[in-house]
Amino acid sequence: MKALYCQQNSAGEEIAFVFQERENLPVTRDNDVKIQVKACALSWTDIKLLSEMKMKKEFLPVGREIAGVVLEVGSKVSFFQPDDEVVGILPLDSEESGLCEVALVHEHYLVHKPEKVPWVEAAGTIRDGLRAYTALHYLSHVSPGKTVLVMDGASPFGTIAIQLAQHRGAKVISTAYSLEDKQYLERLRPPVGTRQPLIARVIDVSNGKIDVAESCLEETGGLGVDIVLDAGVRLYSKEDESTLKPQLLPHKHDIITLLSVGGHWVTTEKNLQLDPPDSHCLFLKGATVSFLNDEVWNLSNVQQGKYLYIL
Repeated sequence: MKALYCQQNSAGEEIAFVFQERENLPVTRDNDVKIQVKACALSWTDIKLLSEMKMKKEFLPVGREIAGVVLEVGSKVSFFQPDDEVVGILPLDSEESGLCEVALVHEHYLVHKPEKVPWVEAAGTIRDGLRAYTALHYLSHVSPGKTVLVMDGASPFGTIAIQLAQHRGAKVISTAYSLEDKQYLERLRPPVGTRQPLIARVIDVSNGKIDVAESCLEETGGLGVDIVLDAGVRLYSKEDESTLKPQLLPHKHDIITLLSVGGHWVTTEKNLQLDPPDSHCLFLKGATVSFLNDEVWNLSNVQQGKYLYIL
């Protein structure tokens, strides 16, 4: 049986993908579930994070979001039985590659797949669903009446975040990085029976002439946005940026400006730097900054119950 792995011998070297042949799977342990993989999502392998967590190996498994059918369960498995349809995310330190025919997974990383959700959709949405739910419910506590700004709403993460925020009764504003993204977002429709539009306003920033902070303050009557989910931020001025995409991202000062009193900024920018004036402005607003790292759920067993609830 073959499984896909990636290999990077030294920093800066191009990553190579290799298939490794395995004759037999390890013996099913007490809490393991043997799964026949039906679908696997190709997610980005964060080699730098693995190195920082002292988890980097010569061969890193590729594809961690899987959906499949249970073939066999260990003696202490209580949640599943053979023929159950399941979906889950392999842990960061997993030796198993999701791109294989059969995989062994601890039962605490799996949940039952809803019957009407196809295999590909289950594997393809669970990671971004986890990130969006973590950002909105655990980091920013979304609730009815809140205003949420979702940057790059046409991305997979952004699309799910928009739907989750609207489902909880929030007013959603989103940015688009191209005309196609803008048209896609404007075509999104709310669930049947819901009067509120899915997105209150789509801000097209593709030409670089629209001020996101000014647009958000205008939309909220000057009160600001309660929750911001960014897709990266500019840390420096436009003159210091070398590529086009960073120039389309909002500057960190813009996000701080458009935050409301008591607002929450959830960022994916791992190298975010806040200068003393930035911190002072956040202090005056009583606002918070949270870092979205969905891997934290699997780095501590203390959070296992919350993690399974999200899945």
